[in-house]
Order: sequence, then C-alpha cells, then structure tokens
Amino acid sequence: MSNVSLIVTIVRKGWGDTVLEASTKAGADGGTVLCGRGSGIHEKQKLLGIPIEPEKEIVLTVTSSDKIDHILDEIMRVSDLCKPGMGIAFVVPVEKVVGVTHGVCETPQ
Repeated sequence: MSNVSLIVTIVRKGWGDTVLEASTKAGADGGTVLCGRGSGIHEKQKLLGIPIEPEKEIVLTVTSSDKIDHILDEIMRVSDLCKPGMGIAFVVPVEKVVGVTHGVCETPQ
C-alpha cells in the first residue's frame, strides 16, 4: 500500500461506531476505536465542584491518500465536527505499513 495516510478522529464517548461506519461507507477498509479521556475549551464540566474529564473515543483509520477527502467529508457530516465540543479529526502521513492483508503489504527492509 503506497501513499497511505492515517485519519485520527477524536469524538465524545458513544460516537466512535458512528465515525467508523461513516468512514467505511465512504471507502475506508475499516478502523480501530480506542477509549480515551481529555478535555477541551468547551468541556469545563464539574460535579460537586470536582472537574470531570470527559470520556472520548479515538478512531484510527489507515487508508490510501486519494480517499482522505471523501472519508473526512463523511465523518464531518455524521459527527458535526464543525460544532464546538463535538470533536476533531486530522490526517497524518504514514511512511510505511506492514500487516495489511487486504492491500499490498510492504516488506520491511
């Protein structure tokens, strides 16, 4: 697999499956959902005066770079990432990939 990128999407807990479904619908071959926690400027919640760290889901999607725009558009459409506090998505170039059985697997040198 050449020209590969990683889409990282961080959303509120419960939204990871929605993002994963949207990305596969847009052409991704799959993804991984991880649990996390964190806080942004729109998430300063407290319970009895104690700050709460909102739980997050992180969706990792490795895909060919030519599919990135279409997949990101679909993720934004279903998860309202343009609204404050809904999450963030960004793309990271991937230098090498091994272990991809459904694509062309590069051999490490």
